[in-house]
Amino acid sequence: MSVDSPMRPALVRPPAVLARSTPPVEAAALHARSYLLGLQNADGHWRAQLEGDSILESEYVLTMYSLGRSSEAKVAKAGETLRRAQTAGGGWSSFPGGDDDVNSTVKAYFALKLLGEPADAPHMRAAARAARTLGGPEACNSFTKIYLAIFGQYPWARCPAVPPELLLLPSWVPFNVYEMSSWSRAIVVPLSIIRALRPHCPVPEAAGIGELVAAPQPARAGSLGGPLPRLFRGVDRVLRLYEKAPLRPLRRRAVERARRWTLEHLEQSQGLGAIFPPIVNSLFALRALGREDDAEVVAAQVKELERLELEEAETLKVQPCFSPVWDTALAITAALDAGVPPDDPCLAQAASWLVDHEVRRVGDWGRRSPEAEPGGWYFEYANEFYPDCDDTAQVVAGLARLRPRDRALAERLAGALDRGLAWLERMQNRDGGWGAFDKNCDREFLTHIPFADHNAMIDPSTVDVTARVVMAMRLAGRSPREPGVARGLAFIRRRQEPDGAWFGRWGCNYIYGTWLALSALRLGGESPRTEAIGRAVGWLEAHQNEDGGWGELPLSYSDPSARGCGPSTACQTGWALLGLMAGGAADGAAARRGVEYLLRQQEENGGWRDQHWTGTGFPEVFYLHYHLYATYFPLMALAACRRLAAGEDPFAIPAASGSAVRSGGGSKAG
Repeated sequence: MSVDSPMRPALVRPPAVLARSTPPVEAAALHARSYLLGLQNADGHWRAQLEGDSILESEYVLTMYSLGRSSEAKVAKAGETLRRAQTAGGGWSSFPGGDDDVNSTVKAYFALKLLGEPADAPHMRAAARAARTLGGPEACNSFTKIYLAIFGQYPWARCPAVPPELLLLPSWVPFNVYEMSSWSRAIVVPLSIIRALRPHCPVPEAAGIGELVAAPQPARAGSLGGPLPRLFRGVDRVLRLYEKAPLRPLRRRAVERARRWTLEHLEQSQGLGAIFPPIVNSLFALRALGREDDAEVVAAQVKELERLELEEAETLKVQPCFSPVWDTALAITAALDAGVPPDDPCLAQAASWLVDHEVRRVGDWGRRSPEAEPGGWYFEYANEFYPDCDDTAQVVAGLARLRPRDRALAERLAGALDRGLAWLERMQNRDGGWGAFDKNCDREFLTHIPFADHNAMIDPSTVDVTARVVMAMRLAGRSPREPGVARGLAFIRRRQEPDGAWFGRWGCNYIYGTWLALSALRLGGESPRTEAIGRAVGWLEAHQNEDGGWGELPLSYSDPSARGCGPSTACQTGWALLGLMAGGAADGAAARRGVEYLLRQQEENGGWRDQHWTGTGFPEVFYLHYHLYATYFPLMALAACRRLAAGEDPFAIPAASGSAVRSGGGSKAG
């Protein structure tokens, strides 16, 4: 590996505004560090609660009802969670404080009716009004319609076709399943079995939702879309006619192929894709097949679903998945930033846990990147088919800075790092950026397929993932002049928007993207005095709130006027501060006020708590609340402030980066 000299610090003296606040910043960072280290599990990893919206509890109720288990006390608790999540408008939203969403509202209403809620109860009347106002079942997306059809609440004939014959298509056909994003593939394959077999779960007449049907709305001008949407609607009509044909010579073979694909992808994974929607779909699909030899698999999937439960005295929430690899990688970075020595035993234990979870088999990514050897990391406890670039980059960025004393661990770590970096290099897209799970998964026309209305059909390059990969490569010793790094930096520069910000795909939203882009450019050697960085810093400063913090709601994904706007959160304030420091603006009033905000908001235990959600699953569709984001990122920001106040540059590349890990041992200096 080539190693560059540390970059020239942006600041030649300790920033005065930070130097004056050094004692409280020091105390706050140490308190937060202690809190974070106290959350480490006995085997070395971290994992915080991961929260999604009410659709998880709604689909949980529907699934348990289909299994004949809706009378269990914990299912009633899921209903209580739904009741408490109802908005003032009567519906349910996809994030706290968001507008009512038709899919969330229709599913929650139906789930509550299955649990015995009377339609004339005040909260149910309000929910029905909200659902009708939003357009009712007809306005729902394809996935919701298929779920309703299973329970006889929507006609199968009006559900978009999801033909299992997709799995029989050769790789050169642009509609084959490996052109879809990994998460869509894991959802669509079992869904194709459901759509083909049309399972039926009867419900009492009183539990029906016929009252949600809204009055037909006149078509708006231009609502039919352009040529591609019209073409695919025509194809969908043909496929639905095919569904009615008495002879479908490939159907049995296609369904069996989808079944085998589903079973194969359950190997070395805690449920299909290790995430809630595919787990539920696989349950419905395998039960619809009715094969006795699948019964044990079905029971195992039910257990994976139950592992996601968070049951309390009166409520039950369902997590979308677990996030231990992601949490552990972020915790290592935050701890190192906060001065924990790189040879500390607790970090060595975390490193050992991560190495144990390295991917060592070829997954779906191998279809599009056959030259790549296995390596990298996934998000969950076990998901061997689906390592991703974001997790792998964050793991590499943390592990590359460690100096374990144990030589055997150092050697294992070095091998895992080399494989992870090599895998990342092979996953770079033709445009110079990186997506999440697959290479060059960017066929935009696929987003117009009728069953692709969940807004997540492809996995193109994004600035945030690209920035994280670039930072990982730099911290692991790669030069900014090496072709992969240089192309990644060029991709980031090209994607800057006219106002100076960058879009954030996996975090909300422009604050997230701008922080990561600035950090990658800085680690890539970009001078803070360039016009591009100046515009980005100006954008961050312009979007600071009166209280000194920063915040941005998921609303900004659909409403351009909401870019960078929202109630302050500790997490997003940490992102913004890190962005300002990367942009050379640590000595400004905005940075001072941001630090003061974090100091005021810190809780007695040393952490922070955010009410508003800052994680993104699918823009405009599904959002996430990572419960420890409000600790990792404020701690990173305060730790960077400490180093700046001491005259250090937190964005300098250590001279030994990428090599010391191979020698074993390390300095005790923090």
